[in-house]
Amino acid sequence: MTPSEASSGPGAPGLDIPAVTVAPGDTATTSVTVRNDSDIVEAYSLEVVGDCAPWSTADPPRVSLYPGTSQTVTIRLEPPRSPEVRAGETPLGVRVLPAEHPEAVRVLETTVHVEEFRELHTELAPGRRRGWLRGRYRLAVRNRGNTPVRVGFTPGQPGEELGFAFSPAEPELQPGESVEAGLKVRTGKPVWFGAPVVWPFTVETAEAGDRETAREDATAVRTPLEAEFVQIPVFPRWLLVVLAALLALLLAWFALVRPVVRSAAQEAAEEAAAEVVQPRPTHVGEQGGQAPGTGTGGGSDARPGGRDAQAPPGPGDDGSAAGDGVPGGAGRQSSATIDLQTSAGETRTGTYRVPANSVFGVTDIVVANFQGDEGVLTITFGDRKITTIALETFRNQDYHWVTPIEIPENETVTVEVTCEKPGTPATGRRARGCHEVLNVSGVLSRTTG
Repeated sequence: MTPSEASSGPGAPGLDIPAVTVAPGDTATTSVTVRNDSDIVEAYSLEVVGDCAPWSTADPPRVSLYPGTSQTVTIRLEPPRSPEVRAGETPLGVRVLPAEHPEAVRVLETTVHVEEFRELHTELAPGRRRGWLRGRYRLAVRNRGNTPVRVGFTPGQPGEELGFAFSPAEPELQPGESVEAGLKVRTGKPVWFGAPVVWPFTVETAEAGDRETAREDATAVRTPLEAEFVQIPVFPRWLLVVLAALLALLLAWFALVRPVVRSAAQEAAEEAAAEVVQPRPTHVGEQGGQAPGTGTGGGSDARPGGRDAQAPPGPGDDGSAAGDGVPGGAGRQSSATIDLQTSAGETRTGTYRVPANSVFGVTDIVVANFQGDEGVLTITFGDRKITTIALETFRNQDYHWVTPIEIPENETVTVEVTCEKPGTPATGRRARGCHEVLNVSGVLSRTTG
């Protein structure tokens, strides 16, 4: 660089400093010669002014000259390698201030040409991503150079199994500006079973375009960023083990267990079909050795068959067809039904009277509580109380005797019901009162001719 001279003193002419070129991170110098043409000793202060002032200095910053002498001052330029120092033309001024004659201050000007430099900093995160078909990554790019650039991304992969998509594809960055780009990595086909597949890939960041002046410094060469996409199988390995175990169990079932179960079920069905169910009476000593044995009624909630308790006995009921007019003659099977309805909170009775000249040998009774009423039901044969039952404990109840309980002529079979709470029949609507049905079966025999 050719130095320039500047004369100092009242009315002394001066020359400006020639232009200077400097690269960020390097050092450039120029010089200014200061001459004292006055007749007194003068001190001069030199100060760099303008945009270059933060990174420019005068050496020495102050000189003292005798009359007629001069001294050269070095101007040192040291721009930092930073996006803040933009590339291009930057004005530079050197102010020369005499101590004794401050009114004769001079500012010498020139232009500093700051060269371009390009530096991109890129980060790829995360370094590993897992997925069935695709993975998402983030690219953080920062322009650390001193000139605007348009950035492009170049993916690399050993094969062609992966597809890449960047968003945005070519961002433009000013000096010092940062941008975050999205990267989507996708595989062509899924992995159904087996171990995960690792797909390594690289991403290289460079300035986009085909400009002859666009180049990067050797110190800014970057190694391509490395990452991995781990493609996991759709069905994990443990699921294969479970499926194999289930298949083995299924085969064992069809081969071993199922034939045994089918054979056992068939034998049980054959035994049930061949079995003859016989009534098994229960004897309890009560009033002459005759007492009821309880059993579970197996019918529906329908009222048992038979004629009404208040109807007169028919020809078959009084035994006339089997020994009519013969004392102690054999009777015939007969039954009577007592249908009793009771209002809530009340007690009512229903009766069946044995016809004259007859004896009713009772062997079976069936009580139906088809509404599920709550209360108490008492059954009496003549003066003998047979049983008292809580209504809420049953729906159908039956009693059987091996030795008939004989009820003489004009005696009654009585059922007494105390209704505490009506139940709900099959219609789903609560009944207004309790409703019970008693069916009495046995042998009705004639006693006189």
